[in-house]
Amino acid sequence: MMTMNKTYSELITIPTFEERYEYLKLNGTVGKDTFGFARWANQVFYTSLEWRNFRRTIILRDNGCDLACGDFEIFGKIILHHITPITYDDVINRKAILMDPENLIITTMNTHNAIHYGSKDLLKLGPVERTKNDTCPWKVNT
Repeated sequence: MMTMNKTYSELITIPTFEERYEYLKLNGTVGKDTFGFARWANQVFYTSLEWRNFRRTIILRDNGCDLACGDFEIFGKIILHHITPITYDDVINRKAILMDPENLIITTMNTHNAIHYGSKDLLKLGPVERTKNDTCPWKVNT
């Protein structure tokens, strides 16, 4: 069976956050090993100076926004998601897919988990509209 390769260039032509999520969704299973006991391999890679420098360029490219959507600025931890998932072999052999800008997008942890496990409930689908005193239950908005 032939699979279609998804790319960053194609992803950013999709207009909405929800549609970008649907494009990236993998529908994996929680708890299914990806690297298993070989997790050390990707952790060595992700802590390398080479990766950290490259990571900055991707964050800047995406303007610090979840799925590169302007209304979804990330204020916490930023995750780089490989659009086509990487394998142990990719990491060990330092294949180009690891640092291919066409294979990366930045996300929040919730968005990343939603992409991998198909749980749309994890997504924050829009900015929260704040009102005066909305975090103080003992104060009445006037």
